[in-house]
Amino acid sequence: MKTPRPLPEPLALAAFTCQEAADAGVSLRRLRHGALYSPSRGIRVPNYGPTLGPAELCTSEKIRPLTRVTEFSAASHATAFTFWQFPGFLPGQQHPRIHISRPDTMAIPRRTGVVGHVGQFFDDEIVCVNGLLVTSRLRTWLDIARKMSVEELTVVADHLLRFPRPEFEARDEPHATLAQLAEMLDRHKGTPGIRKARLALDLARVGADSAPETRLRLALEQAGLPEPQLNVRTDLGSGVVRQPDVGYPVHRVAVEYEGEGHSEAEQVVRDIAREEDYGRGGWLLVRISKRHMQNGAMSAIAKVRAALVSRGWAPK
Repeated sequence: MKTPRPLPEPLALAAFTCQEAADAGVSLRRLRHGALYSPSRGIRVPNYGPTLGPAELCTSEKIRPLTRVTEFSAASHATAFTFWQFPGFLPGQQHPRIHISRPDTMAIPRRTGVVGHVGQFFDDEIVCVNGLLVTSRLRTWLDIARKMSVEELTVVADHLLRFPRPEFEARDEPHATLAQLAEMLDRHKGTPGIRKARLALDLARVGADSAPETRLRLALEQAGLPEPQLNVRTDLGSGVVRQPDVGYPVHRVAVEYEGEGHSEAEQVVRDIAREEDYGRGGWLLVRISKRHMQNGAMSAIAKVRAALVSRGWAPK
């Protein structure tokens, strides 16, 4: 087999549609060359050699041609869930097929490697990110409701509502507000999963910094403990300010969820200093790890309940 003529950029760098190739002057014969992989009709992927094949292409590069080859379509559902890097686990998320949606006035997408959907879309529910059409974060949250539990939907809602930390992130506004999530549900009454989404919206709160924090909060509330404050700056006196993941200021109990990074030597020193700060301020610190969240978070609930009772709280 003869060495094929090099493809023009950017076709040589990522998957592309046959129409894009034709527009760039690539011949039909070149598109039939064995060095090009065809994951679905009308799409080609350049040969990346033995160390990098089509399966290793980044998500957006795999998705974009499929949305281009099928008119008026956008990545959605599990594919959008992964693209937006939502926390938690969505059943079917690891399936290799790409989820594509079109307006319900058009035929459902049907092609190799695609799970097709149709639905009603408002203008702001499809966004373009670096040339890729994908359902917005808010619309994706609604679309995944059918497949997720109320708890996991609440985890995603808290993620969307979270106020970012500008010093670590390239944004200073949350992805969504409670009002915007409520409006999304009002737009699509009767959509499969909307009842779970409404329950999740009722449970969602602004302030959680991570999925484990949301799961901890939900477990504590479902166990009958009082609703806490989330990541609220707290004056401990002498100019010391801390921001507990979960706080009960009336009883001066702070709860911190400690991930795997807390086992590092420098973090251990910071954690000791943090506990000393709470102690000097008259607060009791409860430290929760992944181990305490097993078996329905029974250990975490017991630790926090004991701390609250020791500070005068009594269940109603």
